[in-house]
Amino acid sequence: MPGLPARKKQPDFLLLLSVIGLLLLGIIMVFSASQYMAANSDINDGLYYLKKQCLWAVLGLAALVFMLKIDYHFLKKLALPGLIAAVICLILVKVGAGASSLGAERTLVLGPIHFQPSEFVKLALILFFAYNMSEHQDVMGTFRYGFLPHVIVLAVFCGLIMLQPDLGTSVALAGTAFLMMVSGGVKFRYLAALIGLGVVLVGLAIWLEPFRMARFTAFLDPWEDPLGYGFQTVQSLIAIGTGGFSGVGLGAGGSKWYYLPEVHTDFIFSIIGEELGFVGTVFTVLLFAVFVWRGIRIALSLEDSFGALLALGITAMVGVQTLINFFVATGMMPVTGIALPFISYGGSSLLFTLAAAGVLLNLSSYMPKGGS
Repeated sequence: MPGLPARKKQPDFLLLLSVIGLLLLGIIMVFSASQYMAANSDINDGLYYLKKQCLWAVLGLAALVFMLKIDYHFLKKLALPGLIAAVICLILVKVGAGASSLGAERTLVLGPIHFQPSEFVKLALILFFAYNMSEHQDVMGTFRYGFLPHVIVLAVFCGLIMLQPDLGTSVALAGTAFLMMVSGGVKFRYLAALIGLGVVLVGLAIWLEPFRMARFTAFLDPWEDPLGYGFQTVQSLIAIGTGGFSGVGLGAGGSKWYYLPEVHTDFIFSIIGEELGFVGTVFTVLLFAVFVWRGIRIALSLEDSFGALLALGITAMVGVQTLINFFVATGMMPVTGIALPFISYGGSSLLFTLAAAGVLLNLSSYMPKGGS
């Protein structure tokens, strides 16, 4: 497109390295965490989760390459259709096309296609925010154009996700949206009001739902109810503490022997701590730190406001989810179901996260020479 910076030949190497490193670490740890459970259940196949994760990794890498190769400006045309499609998918989950698991309806079933719309929603929100903010740069400080439309979109998404129910994803989505609004130029007084409203709504969501209130109380002192609502936190802390400095060894952890629930999804970081120890957890944190560092660097270097906001949104999405997962696993936050990006088992999460990484790598190829 005329007037836009020329694409470089190669995407950001360090960003690509962090993505591949996280993906490989995830495949290894999903196998380690799930092998015993899969082999000693009705599945009767210790390689079941590994094979599925590898399949989704291949599909995700294909999506990454596709997003890397296209002209990212084309994504502007998908902003509004993507927004509408995301809302429709969330509605379909609640009107008979959703599958229930662990008391929540988060999976959309369309014939042979099963996926979690909330993962698609994250990308749809980021894309719409980046497009709409870039189109209204001159009036982003106003209530009508800068604040109101973005809050309405966020409220619709979070409201529909809360009906599943899924408070954790709503919080992650709100955190991503907030960071984008800060970067997009929304006035501080509007953002302060949004924070206050968000705190009140989250507080009400916890207070009005007995199981959330029990989880919050257990978070304050998990050892008060170590066999009930504090069980996951207690077992997670035991797993991480058992790992010590260098871990008990890959595959040798005992927490996955039905002691710690959701070991291959929400609490996979605890297994990393147990089997790879402090060294493994620091390595994991460093890989995510490189991803966030390069993502912020890309956002700051791009002269195109749409590209910059898109890069910031993707970076924020991965960063916010990662922090929530880390905080839950280490007992710094009440238990909530948030996957660790690139690492936790889950096809929808892996597919859409790798697609988002492809967009970010695409954006990095438009950085000025001095911005790398």
